[in-house]
Amino acid sequence: MKKVLVIIGLCLLAGYLIFSAFYFQGKPKDGLCTGFEVEIKNSTAEDQFIESKDIEQFIKEKKLDPTGKLLKDINTNELEEAILSNQLIKSASVFITNNGSVKASIVERKPILRVISSTSGNYYIDSEGDKMPLSTRSSAYLHIATGSIKEEFAKTDLYNFALFLYDNKFWNAQIEQIVVQPNLDIKLIPRVGDHQIILGSLDGYEEKLDRLLAFYQNGLNETGWNKYSVINLKFDKQVVCTKR
Repeated sequence: MKKVLVIIGLCLLAGYLIFSAFYFQGKPKDGLCTGFEVEIKNSTAEDQFIESKDIEQFIKEKKLDPTGKLLKDINTNELEEAILSNQLIKSASVFITNNGSVKASIVERKPILRVISSTSGNYYIDSEGDKMPLSTRSSAYLHIATGSIKEEFAKTDLYNFALFLYDNKFWNAQIEQIVVQPNLDIKLIPRVGDHQIILGSLDGYEEKLDRLLAFYQNGLNETGWNKYSVINLKFDKQVVCTKR
């Protein structure tokens, strides 16, 4: 008898849970939208390129503000597509909450390189190697690439080099500017030390920078960081320096 009562109780509990799921899921859609909320998930106040209020204002300008509308008439896919038309945004998820509001959960694109090109304009390259527009709200503190830079080069070879610098604690702090010559040779401007670094082509850049790091540690620490005007890494297994 006890076993039968337990089975009956479990069946009643399962039935209640199923009923509750359908009842509470459907209930908000019978009412009006109480508000529109935007959450930007992957940024802080220091590196935020777009604010929640920017998205809210944009949705109002597009006459898509769901506030006050019947929940069942709100097209969340249309809202997502409108938000994703902003090229600073990587992904967006729009959904109706249990309290009858509409929420947009947004992920910003993450820039790793600022490009100031004499041929293709000013823009960022993001963490996935795609071109990203500048923000009118803030500027990212990143390596800057200048010179004769074609967009395809920026999105491939230069992106891979910038990603290496970005992920390396020392070089991320030391390298300030990447200068691209017309023949695609690279010159680096460091933050510490009054010298220029001639990298040459981007072929074998990791080995070249390993040589430079060893020279920094075993050479410049002894002679002083301002003794040379140029440090040339173009030649295989060599560090050629020009004195002031």
